[in-house]
Amino acid sequence: MAQNDLKETTPAASGSNKSIDANGASAVSGVQSALFPSYSRYPLNLVKGHGSWLWDDQGNRYLDFMSGLAVTNLGHAPEKVKEKVKAQLDELWHVSNLFQIPQQEKAAKLLTEVSCADVVFFCNSGAEANEAAIKLARRYYQKVKGEDRYEVITFTQSFHGRTLATLTATGQDKVKDGFLPLPAGFITVPMHDLEALKAAIGSNTAAIMLEMIQAEGGVYPADPSFVKEVAALCKEQGILLIIDEVQTGMGRTGTWYAHEQYGIEPDIFTSAKGIASGLPAGAMLAKEYLREAFTPGTHASTFGGNPVVTASIIATLETMKEENIPERAAKMGRYLTDRLREALKDEPFVKAIRGMGLIVGIECNGPVAELVTAGQKNKLLFVTAGPNVIRLLPNLKVSREEIDQAVDTLVALIAAHTAAKEEVK
Repeated sequence: MAQNDLKETTPAASGSNKSIDANGASAVSGVQSALFPSYSRYPLNLVKGHGSWLWDDQGNRYLDFMSGLAVTNLGHAPEKVKEKVKAQLDELWHVSNLFQIPQQEKAAKLLTEVSCADVVFFCNSGAEANEAAIKLARRYYQKVKGEDRYEVITFTQSFHGRTLATLTATGQDKVKDGFLPLPAGFITVPMHDLEALKAAIGSNTAAIMLEMIQAEGGVYPADPSFVKEVAALCKEQGILLIIDEVQTGMGRTGTWYAHEQYGIEPDIFTSAKGIASGLPAGAMLAKEYLREAFTPGTHASTFGGNPVVTASIIATLETMKEENIPERAAKMGRYLTDRLREALKDEPFVKAIRGMGLIVGIECNGPVAELVTAGQKNKLLFVTAGPNVIRLLPNLKVSREEIDQAVDTLVALIAAHTAAKEEVK
């Protein structure tokens, strides 16, 4: 890619009225929309998807290494999922959770078969799943154990959602700006600081909430020894361990859930994103002894686990089992990481490459927003994880050829970016 190509992606070079945010997304000024301006959107109108590819309304084809932010784990429009959802649409779309929903029962059974969980609550998103986990932990102690425990301890740079409870649990101040006062009952301590964690535990502590990979915070895997210390501490202190697997679950890291690779079993863990191949769904999963904390009327979701969504969950899980998708993700993740490390080993702009399975972060020595827009210009879609980290999230069925194409494009983009910076100096 020529250096001039990269320059053309910046607002100053193009002379456009678009502003670019930290993720490389642009907003066009002067266009009145009926939508709240809560997103800085990329200037692309994507209209079709199949496998690893997306098409815009101009007929351009893009290699998708975002997967809708780790959502389309089986690629766009996977055939078996599509067939099962279409069949369900011909039968029944929605009934209240006051009635039996056989698809929900089957989806829950499949989830418990591939995990250490015994019971499942369905909702519509990762934030709702994390909210349910927090509520379950509090209610277990207060109503089942008869103890005044309600505090949840989380970690700096974590991300748990956008509801008031989950943004308070999030260890990043930027998501809390303008939403004061925040709910009580949350303590944030430095990640990997065991002494600070111990000091934060008190008589009101109900749970510790942890991500195996801080995906939004920079693609930082948790240190295995620290995770085991946390799990041991929870058992010793009689508090619950909640693992947020919203982005790392459903095979993305090379196992069904990332905590499996750490040799622990959480009391509660959450899942969303890839669970329904793009339909809005989330799940909160827990051990059997927590069942009695959620008795009828204590927690609910109008749309959670409706027949259409759970049909998609079933088909997604069945496809993943039949095609050994988690094992495939582990293999392809190693291939992607090895290719990146070899191709970028002498690149001065790249500081580190890290990740697990098919969630990979490339930490750089400077902002990467311009690289995101340059990628779009060169028909490769990826996203950031903080200002200096490129985050790659291909679907779990991505091919070697698609990985090779993405790596070649990305290496060229970074080289052009480095050359342009040197030219400015």
